Formats: sequence, C-alpha cells, structure tokens
Amino acid sequence: MKNKNKMFNKIMKRGKKCPKESIEAPVPAPSPPPSNVTVNHASRTTVTPKPTAGPVVPPRPTTVEVLPNLKDTPLTEKHGVFIRKVHVCCFFFDFVDTMKSAREKEIKRQTLAELIDIVQTGSCKMNEIMQDEMVKMIALNIFRCLPPAAHEITGGPGGDPEEEDMYMDPSWPHLQLVYELLLRYVVSSDTDARIAKRYLNHSFVLKLLDLFDCEDIREREYLKTILHRMYGRFMVHRPYIRSAMNNILYRFIFETERYGGVNELLEIFSSIIYGFSVPMKEEHKLFLIRALIPLHKPKCVASYHHQLSYCMTLFVEKDYRLADIVIRGLLKCWPISNCGKEVLFLGELEEILEFTQSLEFKRCMVPLFKQIGRSIRSPHFQVAERALFWWNNEHIVALIADNRHVILPIIFDPLEKNIQYHWNQAINGLSSNVRRMFVEMDSDLYEQCQTQYEEKETMAEELEERRITTWKRLEEVADEAV
Repeated sequence: MKNKNKMFNKIMKRGKKCPKESIEAPVPAPSPPPSNVTVNHASRTTVTPKPTAGPVVPPRPTTVEVLPNLKDTPLTEKHGVFIRKVHVCCFFFDFVDTMKSAREKEIKRQTLAELIDIVQTGSCKMNEIMQDEMVKMIALNIFRCLPPAAHEITGGPGGDPEEEDMYMDPSWPHLQLVYELLLRYVVSSDTDARIAKRYLNHSFVLKLLDLFDCEDIREREYLKTILHRMYGRFMVHRPYIRSAMNNILYRFIFETERYGGVNELLEIFSSIIYGFSVPMKEEHKLFLIRALIPLHKPKCVASYHHQLSYCMTLFVEKDYRLADIVIRGLLKCWPISNCGKEVLFLGELEEILEFTQSLEFKRCMVPLFKQIGRSIRSPHFQVAERALFWWNNEHIVALIADNRHVILPIIFDPLEKNIQYHWNQAINGLSSNVRRMFVEMDSDLYEQCQTQYEEKETMAEELEERRITTWKRLEEVADEAV
C-alpha cells in the first residue's frame, strides 16, 4: 500500500511540473543586427579580412608641424607626407595681428610654396586621393565669408571706386599662394582633365563665381584667370559656366545693381565671344539681347563700360548682321539726363559703326541720326563735341556720304542752330566744318535743305507772331470786360 502511494505522488509531481515549465519558458530575444566588425574566431580560420584598396589617408594633425621636404622623402612615404602637408595648410590664423602665431604662419606659407612647386614641376605624381585632399584644402581656404562691403557698412549708395581706398585683404599672403596652387593645378599638363573635373565640379564653379563679389581687386584677378583657364580646359563645364555667369549678370541688372566683379566677368566673356563660331548659335544671340544690351541701363555703367563696349563690338565684328540689333538696343537704353553716360554711348556707337556694313546701316540710320541730331544740339559741350567728332571717322563719313539724301535733312537743323546760337565757340567751329563737308559732298542737296530750313524758320516766325497777336487780343478783351 505504501509503495502504491509513493508511485501516485511521483506521478502527480510530474504532472504539475510539465505545465509549469511550458508556461514559464522564456521567450527567445530577437537576434541583434549583424555587426560590421569581423571577429576571427577559431572556428572561422578559413575567413580572411579583405585588404583595403589603395593608400590610406593619414589622420589630420592637431598642430602645425614641420614636415620633411618631399624631394628628400622616400618614394614609399611620399603619398603620406604630401597629404600631411596638405593638412597643415588647412589651419587658419589671425592676420590682423601680424605677430600672433608667426611661426605657424611661416610654416604654412613655406608648405604652400612647396606644394606649388610640386604641382608646377610635376615632381610628384599625384593619385586621386592626393588630388581630392588638395582640392578640399583649397576650397577650405578660399570659400569663406567675405567681409562687408563699404556701402553695407555706411548704408550709403557708395562713391566712386577710384576715389576710395582700395581694400586689401590681410590674409592675402596665404590666399595668393592658395590661388596660385589652384591655377597651377588647372593648367598643369600632368593634370588629367577627366579626373580633375570630379573635384572641380559645378558646385566648385558656383562658389568660385560667388567670390567675384569680393572687394580685393587682386583676388578678382586671380579668380578671372582661373575661371578662364577652367573654361578652356574642361569643355564639359562650359555650358554651366556660361549659364551661371549669365544668372549673375541678370541679378545685377534687374535686382541689385551691386556686384564687384562685373569687369572681370565681362573680360572672361570677351574671350568667350572671340571664340564663337559663325553663324552664331541662338543661345549667344539671346545673351547679347538679354544681358549685354541691358547692362547699359545701370547708373554705374561707367565703371565697366570699357569691357562692355568691347564685348558689343566683338559681336558685330563676328557677325556684321547683328549691327542693327546692337544699335537699336543702345538707342533704347539711351540716357536722358546723364551727360557722362551719353558721351560713353557716342563713343561706343562709333566703334560699332566701324564694323557696320552699308545694308545694316541703312536699316537703322533714321533713328540713329535723329538721336545724333539731339546730341549735336545738346547744351553740354562735351556731348555735342563727341557727336561732331564722328565726322573725323573715314568709315562713318563714307556711310553718311552714301546715304546723305536721308541723313542731311535730319541733322541740318541742329547744325544750323549750333552755328547760330550755341554758347561754345568750339561747337560753332565743329558744326561749320561738318556743314562744309556736306557742301563738298553734294552742294545741290545742301541748297535744297537750306531752302527748306529758311521756309521752316519763316513759318515758325509767322506762327510766333500770330501767337503773340492772339494773346494781345485776349488781354485787351479781358481789360474791356473788367
């Protein structure tokens, strides 16, 4: 009986333990994500880690250190030493205080000079990693916040740049070397354009164009040279460079009328226009109509007019059929009360007419000489003098002589009034010389114009007398009514 009871208790205990174990069994935790770290366990002796491809970039130093000359460095170590030198050039210093960190500044200057020599001579063949690090260093140095311009500090409209003190960037001793390094890298025959264009990409070009707004003319000269070389070297970037430069000019014309590098951009454009093929693409003609001609509107046109006039003349020289478009565009932008701008426009028109053929001249000669007649009659003697100087140009005189039947009746009135009424004796003499030239060209035509002028003057005098008589009658009637 006792044995049966023991057996029964064992069976009951087992029955209680089984459901307890099934209920309290722990839920398996989710497996963690696979780690990127490879652990070489003993059971994985067949798995070997993959070697890294190419040389490794050394870590950036925390202090400016003097490194051995790359020419004296063993070939196997040149890669690492070059990159370490590039990293040294990434340090920035306070150039306002000339004595602060003088030793470190000199180390960076010498390192930059050595890098320029390396790139210029090609003494060290640079792989892609070296080029990438060097361009990053250049970008770190030159792409910075520009100091506020003079008009931003004073809040005024800004004066004549020639009268103001030229801004000199205190960090230029290092910046110049960085720009020189970039220039040597772009023009070097050892630089593979297919590789370099990855680092000197569209973003780099756009940031480079933003720097043209700096006030230091030395920096803008370097930017102009570098961008021009990049345009010539990297053909794939040419449409983007032209588009980005156009956008800057549009923003200057229609929004801000403030941009420091208009001169330099126009100088780059002049070399680009010089290389245009004929017949010109529609894109280039639109640039002429939408950018170059409207650039005559801003008040500060005198500061960049020389470069602008050269670009306009190059277009007409490349394709004489554009003369009519250019001349009519200038007439639309003609200044009304700014005599200085009017003198500039007269000089520019004279240069354009040098390359204008007879057919294009005939299309625009009527509106052109109506404006010239107004300039001849201007009370400002410099405007009248500049307009009358056109008759010293043989090519323009030949065009006028061929179309004298149209031109002389337009300007006869201003010439005669200058001779009779202008306050400046020099203008009287120049007008008399122009009249003499027309008499020698065609005396019969001159006599016809003289007769018409006298009849017109007689009619004007009669009209004036009638007006005076009418006013007198009105005054008499008014007195009688009172």
